[in-house]
Amino acid sequence: MASRQGGPGDTESSRPGSTERRTASTTAPAESRQRSATRSDSLPHGTDPDAPRSRSPTAGKRSSTRRTAEDPPVRDPGLYALTDHFRERLEQPGRYVSTRTVSNAIRHGQLRWNRTDGWRFALVDGGIRFVVVVSDTETNSPVVVTGWTEVANREAALEAPRWDPVDVDTIAVRTALSESASTPIPDRIRPRTVTRPFVVGDHRLETEPGEPFVRCTACGCRFRSKDAITGRDCHGRSGQ
Repeated sequence: MASRQGGPGDTESSRPGSTERRTASTTAPAESRQRSATRSDSLPHGTDPDAPRSRSPTAGKRSSTRRTAEDPPVRDPGLYALTDHFRERLEQPGRYVSTRTVSNAIRHGQLRWNRTDGWRFALVDGGIRFVVVVSDTETNSPVVVTGWTEVANREAALEAPRWDPVDVDTIAVRTALSESASTPIPDRIRPRTVTRPFVVGDHRLETEPGEPFVRCTACGCRFRSKDAITGRDCHGRSGQ
């Protein structure tokens, strides 16, 4: 059972690429991720004027056992715990999702059902779409399963003060790799510039304009698909 104390809090830096990190998208069914993940701390929250006043964390735990997959999830971020799967990805560079953005998506995002992941909240901010996958039917209380970012409007993202071109290209490359995990995507990598390495699997990846691959800054290996990245361990320069 997750502890609801000692969460990371909302006092996060607004510097692009620091705490606003993207959590990994995955092709595994949501059910398998929920079973394998150990729940950790809950989302921090303050007073939410939009949350039902009669609802308490204790009440949320009691009612969750009676919910079904068809019931829309609750919009109070304070009731949600975080999986280890989610928290591990908060620590990786270039993911651009934070507990604050997850809370905002739960409160204000559009709610959609996806056959693979289940319930998703999606919120567009500064040209970037934040997607948060949640569940509250297979656990004792609601849980954030995973989340990621997508470029919703490239021009708007480049104009937003919170992003720079490297941030936008990093999100675009990571999304492209996840959407076509088994397929080489040189044409979607070639136009992008990623000079601050982002993490996929064991590798720290970057790319330059015109290159049809991402390159690991540690081992030097070149990859054109996500499956190729996750299928090879990184052994540093000695692994070349």
